[in-house]
This record gives sequence, structure tokens and C-alpha cells, in this order.
Amino acid sequence: MEQKINQGWTFTANNGDFSLQKADRSSYLYFPLVNEGGMMSSVSPKLHGQTTSGHNTFLTPPLSVEDLHNSRASRNFWVHVHGQGTWSASGNSARQNAEFYTENADEAELEAGFLWHRVSRSNKELGVSSQITSFVPCGNDKVELMKVVLTNNGISKLTLTPTAAIPLYARSADDLRDHRHVTSLLHRIFTSDYGVEVQPALSFDERGHRINHTSYGVFGVEGHGNAPVGFFPVQEEFIGEGGSLDWPEAVVLNRTTDGIGGEGVHREGYEALGGIRFATVTLEPGESTSYVVVMAIEDKRIDIPALMKQYGSSLSFDQLLEENKAFWSEKVNSVQFNTADSDADQWMKWVTLQPVLRRLYGNSFLPYHDYGRGGRGWRDLWQDCLALLIMEPAEVRSLLFDNYAGVRMDGSNATIIGQNPGEFIADRNNIPRVWMDHGAWPFLTTMLYLNQSGDLEFLNQEQSYFRDTFMNRCRERDHSLESSEGSELRTTAGDIYKGTILEHILLQNLVPFFNVGEHNNIRLEGADWNDGLDMGAERGESVTFTAFYGSNLLDISLLLRDLKERTGQLTISVAEEITILMDSLSVEVDYESIAGKLSLLDRFYATAPNKVSGVKVSLDIDQVADDLAQKAEWIFSHLRQNEWVKSGDFGWFNGYYNNDGERVEGESAEGVRMTLTGQVFPLLGHAASEDQVPQIIASVERNLLDEKIGYRLNSNFGGIQQNLGRAFGFAFGHKENGAMFSHMTIMYGNALYKRGYVAEGRKVLESLYQLSANFEVSRMYPGIPEYINESGRGMYTYLTGSASWLLLTMVTEVFGIKGKLGDLLLEPKLVKEQFDVEGKASIHTMFADRELEVLYRNREGREYGEYQISSILMNGTHVTLQRVSEGVLIPRAELTALEPGKCHFLEVELVYC
Repeated sequence: MEQKINQGWTFTANNGDFSLQKADRSSYLYFPLVNEGGMMSSVSPKLHGQTTSGHNTFLTPPLSVEDLHNSRASRNFWVHVHGQGTWSASGNSARQNAEFYTENADEAELEAGFLWHRVSRSNKELGVSSQITSFVPCGNDKVELMKVVLTNNGISKLTLTPTAAIPLYARSADDLRDHRHVTSLLHRIFTSDYGVEVQPALSFDERGHRINHTSYGVFGVEGHGNAPVGFFPVQEEFIGEGGSLDWPEAVVLNRTTDGIGGEGVHREGYEALGGIRFATVTLEPGESTSYVVVMAIEDKRIDIPALMKQYGSSLSFDQLLEENKAFWSEKVNSVQFNTADSDADQWMKWVTLQPVLRRLYGNSFLPYHDYGRGGRGWRDLWQDCLALLIMEPAEVRSLLFDNYAGVRMDGSNATIIGQNPGEFIADRNNIPRVWMDHGAWPFLTTMLYLNQSGDLEFLNQEQSYFRDTFMNRCRERDHSLESSEGSELRTTAGDIYKGTILEHILLQNLVPFFNVGEHNNIRLEGADWNDGLDMGAERGESVTFTAFYGSNLLDISLLLRDLKERTGQLTISVAEEITILMDSLSVEVDYESIAGKLSLLDRFYATAPNKVSGVKVSLDIDQVADDLAQKAEWIFSHLRQNEWVKSGDFGWFNGYYNNDGERVEGESAEGVRMTLTGQVFPLLGHAASEDQVPQIIASVERNLLDEKIGYRLNSNFGGIQQNLGRAFGFAFGHKENGAMFSHMTIMYGNALYKRGYVAEGRKVLESLYQLSANFEVSRMYPGIPEYINESGRGMYTYLTGSASWLLLTMVTEVFGIKGKLGDLLLEPKLVKEQFDVEGKASIHTMFADRELEVLYRNREGREYGEYQISSILMNGTHVTLQRVSEGVLIPRAELTALEPGKCHFLEVELVYC
């Protein structure tokens, strides 16, 4: 029988809930289940996935995305139908897999929401159906819950024997490949009234084995609280000789648990199983019965009576499920959009969730993200704060402050991020690598914070610096450093040195200015935003991030002038060593001289060799601003004159030089070479002149837009580029080699909005939405992927920093809810089609610690560029319009005067201009 094509998910309410028919007929699908207590799970339509609280504490076996359909291990729930045979309520039996493409295949439907997952499955031949709901309760307990409802859909009574079967891996992901059998010998397996618990004797590590205290358990009850009748605690005894997890002897032959799985059994040295046998039950036609399965991880032996009292009943499951839905709905509803496209608005709810998921999972523990140990990188710290500034702004100040403690005195930063805010760890792997873009992101995020808050005093707060053995941007080692000195920069006298946040920002942006290659662009070093460009450390240059740093220098200059104007501050205080980098304050500068720049940088390194004098100097704030502006303008002039490439009537910026010192972009024997990254940062900042913008747009449309997968990250360079990076070893159209990379596509759209090219920016963002939401091709749940591959499939779903950028773009650019050093700036860039039939579009968000509902009325149906703000009502009262070049300003004081704790309504009238 020909397989039916899945038509895709549909939203079933206005709260983000969605359903998907035949979800099990799409590969690579998974759904996140998580809480803020550290429980991290994933679940597929057939209940594959994993459950863990960290890299070393997996309850179920660690898996990669291919295991979702290849592994026989799952959260299985078996039903032996007396007189008819065996059926898996989760769809994982050898018989069901064999019948998958026949008329006897199960019918399956998935439903999901924030953050719960339900699969309903029915088998017409047996006359039985199941509904399995899964979630991780909000709170701090490391628990995952599963409720199974079995129903007799036939015309005759059915006698069923149910058995839950969940493998208890109970150890580190490292042990999957390294000593898997040996580590199973450490298992100490116990049964109790409700299930199976495993507490390995040791945490296996050949560098030093340690006593293990962590316990893992699978427990179950019949819906009304009745305990199971027996257990299968050992996997090999459950599957039987020659059996398997998808056709186990204990279920197929309906074996009893006598002698192997009663209460109080203690077994040692085997692969464990959360095998739970429930009492045989007879169901009349239309009758149902339910079961609750509890999976738990604890840092000591589990208090099973307390656990089951809290979680072990159908009633408690239902109550906790509603609490969980409310918790996550409140998270995502902190920002809401209402436009003419309700599906797109609900899709954005899932995008809004993604930065929260990234904070909880890090970059690991989901099936595509089968790497790392759950931490985040330096870039992640800052870009995730972009979303927090929109969703949870109260937390951001302290996070930004803590993050600055990771900056080194050479302008680079720590690369190993600890679990706690502000915790940075000396590199234990001895990998001397610098990502040259890392210094650019902190100011971008901090500037957004300053605009949202007006908290200019933050710039003068003092923070320490990070120090380890690497110095001079990892070109040299400090062999004199003693571990007892800690990881904070010290003065020559041995005291911990602290500088202002402004000093940190200056250092991060000034050092790269002098760290140039042979074409006078900033060196590529280990890589930039594109980690795949990692083979140009000697002669490679990142032109595009030279543009980013140049824009930062100009914006810092403007910020200093605002700081003086608003606060009266006339000087800034910096470490005396840093004044070397502000060379125009003392000497005539020649920024065309590469040798001069490098010589100055070496002098700075020699003056601050992983320590500082501790002496600070005061500098005139205007003179510093002038120095930064001069450097910025030199960069812009340099890029426009030397890095603008032409191809017929088209023009764009060269983004890179490779490790042979060759320009990367432009016409070549293999065809036109172009990167989207190379265009985004000149557009996003100030480097691209106004007349260059339309040429860049036309070039992107010609060279990078593919109707099937969207805006490619790069054109086809033709072959491996060992003088540039590993990315070009990937097949073209995959990952960093020519896929649609969501992060850069969204930043491109953001840049177009900023430049006033709203229709073009809208087209970019709409393409991402349409590609992601087209389930027949993308095969992903609502949200945005890290990238879309050559076939159109969404890859690496949920954990992507691009979600923060899309949320930021929608709030600040599309709906125009911006900060301007603490005041609210309204600058809507909504296009005509985004207003509903009544001419309305609205956003619910936070600003100035007040909850706001901003409604734009476009009664005349005008297109962007044809309307302007004519009036504003705040809670029904007219607001005096303060027009600025960008839009209309509402002073912060007017907002903070509003009553806290309630939502305030702003009605903004748009008329023809």
C-alpha cells in the first residue's frame, strides 16, 4: 500500500497547541520536555528520546537523531491482549513495525503544547487504543511523568495484561562507547512496591573512580493508585534469549515476574530495566483504564513513598499537567503578537519559547545536539540575553555584569563557561583558540540594555577580568601563573584588578582594530561567527567582522557623547596600559600602516603581560569619543574603497581572505562566490553606504536566494577550501556550506528593516516562516531550525540563537517597540498585509517594568511608508506626541508613573502622511 503523505500540523486553539495526524510517518521528529530544576528530556511520536539531568546522569540511554528510528529502546508500554497477541501502546513492536506500510498499521495522532506531548494510537484489528501523555513537571524535581490510557474500542470485552518497559541506562554518556558492559557491572538494582531503582556503586572514570550517589528509577501505579504486581528489573531476563526490546519474551509469552521481580529484590551487575507488570484487567466495550509512570533522578537514594505520594496517581498527574501548562504559557505569553495571520502569531509563540529552551538545555541533550556537555559558548551568553531583555528584563543587568568577568586583558575571553552566572573556567584542554568575533557581541547586547533601561550608570560599574595561562590572544603562554592565584587578573602587587564595564567594552573593540592581516582587515584567527571558517588562522581575515567592530567603535563614540550630555560626566577612567590603544590622543596616526598597527599592539601586549600595574588614568570623554570615531570612519572608508567587489551590474562586499591571503568573494573560475555573512554586518551597522544597500540586496537575490530552501549562507564555492575552513568539506547545501542558516537570514532581515528596506526585510522573514511551517518539506514542529538543508528539511530544531534574533526583530523593528536610552520609541514598520480586516495589529510586551498592550490602527489600509503616527491614547488618555526623526518618543517617566502589576493599553492611530 502506498504511504499517505502527511499534510502537516495545525493549531487547535489560540494558545499554541497543535495536532499532527500520522506523526509517526515523519522521521527525525522530537519534542522537548524540561524544567528549571535540571530535568531534560526529549520524546518522539513513538516515545523514543532520552531523559537526563546532565552529561553524566542519563536515566535512559543517550542517543543521537538517527537512534530515534533505529534504536529499539523507548518508553514502551506493552499490552498483551489475551487470546489475540501483543501490542505496543507506543508503537514500538516488531509486529507493528513490520505492518507499518500495510492496511493493518496503527492510526496515530500527536497533540502537543507548552510543554506537554500526547500521542493517541489505535489498532482496529485488536480493537484497542491508547493515549499517552508526557511532560516534565515544572519545579525543581528531576521527574518525568507519563500517563497511559487504554480503551477497548471493540464490540467484545478485552482482557489485557499491561507492562511498562523503560531501559534504565543510569550512568554517563561517556560510558555508551567506553566500557558500556563494564559500567553495567556497577549497577545495584532494587525493586520496591512501585518500581525499579538503580544506584551504580561507582562513577566510572579511569582517571579516578568515585563513589556514586545518584539514583535513577522508573515507578508506576494504576490510575487510582494501586501498585504494580511485579517487576522485570534486568533487561536480558525481560527480552529473553534471542529476544529484543521490540519483541520481548516476557510480554509476547506473557511470562510472570515470579522469582525475578517481586518487591524487595536486589540484583547487581546487569543492564537494568524499568519493567513494571500491572495487574491483568478486563475492559468492557468503551471502557478505559489508566496508568501513571514516574521516571526520576535523585542525588541520593530515592524516597519512593514521598515521590509516589506527590506524583503517583491519575488525579495528581492531571493537576500537575495543568500547572505545567500554565507555567509555560505564562513564559511565552510575556510577548504576544496579533496580526492578520493568526497561525504566524501562534508560530511565534514557539519561537519565543526557544531562547528559554536554550538557557535550560545549553547546546546539548536533544537528539540533533549530540555533542557538548550542556554548556553555552561565549557568543551564546550575549545573544541569549537579547531575548531575555524582551521576556525577562529584570534578570538581565546582573547577567550582563557577570558575563563581563570573562573578558581577558588582551581583548579575548574565556571559552569554558561554568554552570553559574559569571563562572569562567581556565582552559583545561589546552586548546589555544580565539574566535575573532567574540569581542563584538557584548557591546551590541549592552547597548540594547542601555536603550531599554536608560541605566547609563551600568557603564561605570567595576568588574574583574579573566586570566588563565593564555595571553596575547592565545599566541603565548604565561608559564609563571600559579593555579593558586585563581582566574582573576591581578596587578603587579598581587591585588585583583577591576575596571569599569566601559573599560571592558573599549578593550574588546580596540584590540581587534590593531590586530590586522596583510590587507588591513581584522585577522580571522580561530574563526568568527561561522565556526566552520576555522582554517585561516595565519593569513585569514574577516572583512565582515571588521565592519562590525567599526560600527561598534562609532556607536561607542556616540554613547560617550550621550553619557556626557545626560549625566555631565566629563572623563572616563581606564587602566594606564589601555591608553596605548587610543593612539590619536598622543600621536599622529596612520591607520594605513599595517606594520604600525601591529607594532602598537605588540607594545600593548608587552605593557600588560597577563597583569597590569593597577594605575588608572582619567581621559577626556570627548577626546576618547573622537579617537573611536576616527578609527570607525577609517574602517568604513577602507572597506568601501578596497573590499567592494563587482560582478557585471552587481556589487557586494568581500567578506573574507583565506589562509593563502586570497580574496574569497567575487567572480572565480568556479563561478560567483558570495557569502551572506559578508553582507549582513556592513548592512547592520554603518559600513555600507546608502547607495551600496540596493546593490547588495540585488546581489543577494541573484546569488544566494533559492526558492526551495531560502537565502543560502554562501554560494557554491566548488570543492574543499582547506585554506578557509571545514565548512566546505560539508556537502553543499548542508550546515555552514550553503544551507539556509536561520541566524544569518534573520540578521539579514533585521539589517534590511534597520536600513528602511521594509518590504525586502519582510520578504526575508516571511521566507523563513514559510519554509519552517511547510511541514510536508521541513518535517519539523512549530519553531525555527538552526538551518534548512538542501532537501528543505529543518535541522537542529529548538536550540538556536536565531530565535532570539527573530524575537528581537519582531518587537523592535517590525512592531517598532524600541528603547532610546530608557525612553520608549514607537517606530512601526508593519506592512499592509499584517493588519487584520479591521486594520489592527497589536503586541503585548514589557517596557520600563510595565506590561504594555500596544495596538496600531491602520483604518485607511495604508502601506508602510504611507502612514505615520497621528495620535496615541494611553489607557484612554491622549499622550502629547514628541516626534523624533525615527518616530514618536514617550518619556520613561510617563510609563513608570503607571500602576505596576497590571497591563496598560496604548492605542496608536496611523494615518496617511
